[in-house]
Amino acid sequence: MIQHRTAPDAVDFVRLSREYRYVPMWISFSTDEDTPITLYRKLAGEGLGYLLESVERGTVLGRYSYAGAEPLAFFSWPPEPAANATGSNAGDPLKGVGQWLADLKVAPVPPNAGLAPFYGGPVGYFSYDLVRHYERLPEHSVDDRQLPEMMLMITRYTLIIDHLRHRGTLVLLAEAGDEAAYRYGQSQLAGLFERLREPASPLPLEVSAVMSAKIPADTAVKAGAADEKQVPSAFAAGDEMTSTFDRAGFCAAVGRCKEYIAAGDAFQIVLSQRFTRPLRTHPLNVYRALRSLNPSPYLFYLNLPGMQVAGSSPEALIRVEGRRVETHPIAGTRPRGRDADEDRRLAEELLADEKERAEHLMLVDLGRNDLGRVCQIGSVRVERFMEVEHYSHVMHIVSRVAGELKPAVTALDALSCVMPAGTLSGAPKIRAMEIIDELEPVRRGPYGGAVGYLSFDGNLNTCITIRTVLMRDGKAQIQVGAGIVADSVPETEYAETMNKARALFEALFSAEGGLQ
Repeated sequence: MIQHRTAPDAVDFVRLSREYRYVPMWISFSTDEDTPITLYRKLAGEGLGYLLESVERGTVLGRYSYAGAEPLAFFSWPPEPAANATGSNAGDPLKGVGQWLADLKVAPVPPNAGLAPFYGGPVGYFSYDLVRHYERLPEHSVDDRQLPEMMLMITRYTLIIDHLRHRGTLVLLAEAGDEAAYRYGQSQLAGLFERLREPASPLPLEVSAVMSAKIPADTAVKAGAADEKQVPSAFAAGDEMTSTFDRAGFCAAVGRCKEYIAAGDAFQIVLSQRFTRPLRTHPLNVYRALRSLNPSPYLFYLNLPGMQVAGSSPEALIRVEGRRVETHPIAGTRPRGRDADEDRRLAEELLADEKERAEHLMLVDLGRNDLGRVCQIGSVRVERFMEVEHYSHVMHIVSRVAGELKPAVTALDALSCVMPAGTLSGAPKIRAMEIIDELEPVRRGPYGGAVGYLSFDGNLNTCITIRTVLMRDGKAQIQVGAGIVADSVPETEYAETMNKARALFEALFSAEGGLQ
């Protein structure tokens, strides 16, 4: 690693310190001998932090990865579970995030600094149930886990990994002050830089190392053991796995969805079930297995107070850069072919499937309606329509809907209008969510919400929380769903959720099998 000079210089640091509480300082260096995983481990160790990566179309590593360590502040809604959680917890939760961020008073980085789109800011999850603050929903389902509806952290250190230039940039949120404070910031950066140069220690296989921060254990779940006859082959016998539905209960719920659809209440309802089993490996190993078995545009590992969240989501929820906002509806799936000719045949078959096209068009219309609530009149447009994108194991039909935000609208305002995604609720969205709350026995929590970042300059990038493992109290939990429509067959929809679950549990078993 070759270290470069610290930026900004002392004069600019002192000048910015007169107006702000924190001033970003950074150094750059080469990273051609490290991976994002090893850099994250050297940066955060067993402490709280995050790692965000991207694999575009299943094969190409995204330009930037981001790692954060040493949380400076948390924002949870409602409080706590962290003893050092901070932030307003009354009123509108997303507006509370904006106020919390403003109160930190972080100095801006000039556009010519050459940093990545994200150089620091809140990172974490926004749960599906956050929508209850913006839409009136019934209260049938049980909040059995009592998880925060939102958990965000701002870390003192942010590491930007530029895969194109094989460069790393280490950003410190330094406390404002005089030249002595500047020199102290330099010494902090230098010390952490030296740590990044050292070899990474072997990753422990045990669970306990990162699970010391506890939150109350689960209350009783309205569920039973998963039906043994329907358990995919990857599920080990006697694995103590439970679900929020048994087979008969899920099929009955599908039947009830079809009754609502026949009555005209909805066109589609996304019904889900949650699986729980013991966790027998280090949570970071689960993330490593997910990124290996299912590389996706949104890869994330969040080590939060009392829990870890690892995911490989293919689907963006919303992205804001400046005043531009975009969302990417995904619906319609086929497996990848064995060769290029079979890939082309399957893609043509997918685009010719009237049912898949109708579902995708419904989601595009939902995206246009959602963005229309926060965008300038006439600015919402469909920039890409029904194109097939290829990922590591599957192909999807993808569109892109974009617009220009109204002058007074923030990125968080836009997020509140699109959550949860239509692909995780159904259509019409509000009625579908009401039916989901009636039929699913427990609240969804992070599943179906969003994971991502909000940068200090107001940009936002989030994905839908799917293909995700939540780990807490020595347990691993996954949640999967199926889109119920008028001609759905209950047994088939149940099998779809089991197959989705199998793919995630295969990552767990791979991690537990000694992934090093």
